Amino acid sequence: MPVSRLVTLIIGLIVILALSLWLIDSLSRLYWQLSYSSPFLGNLLLLLLIVLLGVIIAAFVYYIWIIKVGEQRTRGRSGRKTPQLKIPEARTEVASSTLKAVKQQVEQIQDEVTRQALLTKSREIEVSLTRGEIQVVVFGTGSAGKTSLVNAIIGRMVGKVDSPMGTTQVGETYCLRLKGLERKILITDTPGILEAGVAGTEREELARSLATEADLLLFVVDNDLRLSEYEPLQALAEIGKRSIVVLNKIDLYTEEDKERILARLRQRVGGFIAANDVVAITANPQAVELESGDIFQPDFDILPLMRRMAAILRSEGEDLVADNILLQSMRLGEEARKLIDAQRRRQADKIVERFQWISAGVVSVTPLPVVDLLATAAVNAQMVVEIGRIYGCELNMERGRELALSLAKTLTSLGIVKGAVQLVSTALQLNIGTLIIGKAIQGVTAAYLTRIAGKSFVEYFRHDQDWGDGGMTEVVQKQFQLNRRDEFVKAFIQEAIARVVKPLTNKSEPIEEELEQGDTKSG
Repeated sequence: MPVSRLVTLIIGLIVILALSLWLIDSLSRLYWQLSYSSPFLGNLLLLLLIVLLGVIIAAFVYYIWIIKVGEQRTRGRSGRKTPQLKIPEARTEVASSTLKAVKQQVEQIQDEVTRQALLTKSREIEVSLTRGEIQVVVFGTGSAGKTSLVNAIIGRMVGKVDSPMGTTQVGETYCLRLKGLERKILITDTPGILEAGVAGTEREELARSLATEADLLLFVVDNDLRLSEYEPLQALAEIGKRSIVVLNKIDLYTEEDKERILARLRQRVGGFIAANDVVAITANPQAVELESGDIFQPDFDILPLMRRMAAILRSEGEDLVADNILLQSMRLGEEARKLIDAQRRRQADKIVERFQWISAGVVSVTPLPVVDLLATAAVNAQMVVEIGRIYGCELNMERGRELALSLAKTLTSLGIVKGAVQLVSTALQLNIGTLIIGKAIQGVTAAYLTRIAGKSFVEYFRHDQDWGDGGMTEVVQKQFQLNRRDEFVKAFIQEAIARVVKPLTNKSEPIEEELEQGDTKSG
């Protein structure tokens, strides 16, 4: 608190305290005089004295509280300014470390072409981190006047003005210097969105790709936002893209209409764009015919945009670059993660397929009265260990056996074992009564259950050895539903007949011949 204000406060409190003491003393004297002659008036005066003391105390406490709150707000405002000086460096470090981690992740991709493509992209992002430019991308429909805006910003003709939709075929980039900003500014004019035809769709995809790589986005409209414009703008804002909404062609509107459109725009984008980031301009005003018949071409007016853009780039430029690099790194990391996940799933699926037929062979050779997945626990334990290894988790056989037994019990308790027997029996269209067919049903069912177990463990390891909120039961049930679809069962049974049923049938033929010969001799 300033010294002058503190001195004033102390003097004021002394005066108020002195007056209060004088008033209290006077009222107390009056009270004693009235208490002898009129007790009622004396009691009323005493009540008045108590209320007066309460008011004085409340006023004093309230004033002290206001002073304290004011100081806290002042400190809060001043306290928020200090960290901002350190933000660019911190964000740059985060972006750099994230990019480094992404490059290590990309190295795990086995496909050489894909890996090299992603590594090249990571190097481009790395170069962008230390580049001397800020990327500003102009985005919007083809009729909103994007190219006219770029022309006005650059101060010279860089494209055909008043061109029909679709003229800008590819992103075109131009350089701009802004006073007070060390970095160069690159202005990119993108193809228009919402164009018809296959070519229009392809140009829109290019425009969206360029928009996601921008440090600052200028979203150009010429009226209130349509839903088809609002959705891409919101999507870009959701990924953290810093945007300015530019209302162009305001020379076509009256002042009242312009303010009404601006108000609607600010209301629509209020959830993700600040009101002062919605500006109105005229990039290419319409020519006016004078009374003399001459044609007058007014100058463009983009000053509101230039002021806002300059303020953002000067105060947030370094942050925008770092944030964009971080965003690009995270997007590249997500792409790499998906590729690695698909790569691991292909490897894990091969392991599951191999072990499901191993289980079928084990059970077919040593048939049991009922299908029991516990009998193939050793086989499934080895499968669990190998799947875990694919996902970077080294398990010993004991831990693999524990997981396999736990899942086997879950399959049994959920009735999936019984359901699998019925499913396989129906699909094979065989009679369970004979020995060979019994072996086939048990073997194929064991293969089917091993597949469900293997697929469940793939999900377990994919999510860092976590079954999720629904636990093992939910994962197993989901895999059972996925693997009982008609198209899968049909293909599975065809392979099972080739791998399990036919070998068993071939082995049984010599035995049946011997039995027939024995019956003939005995006869």
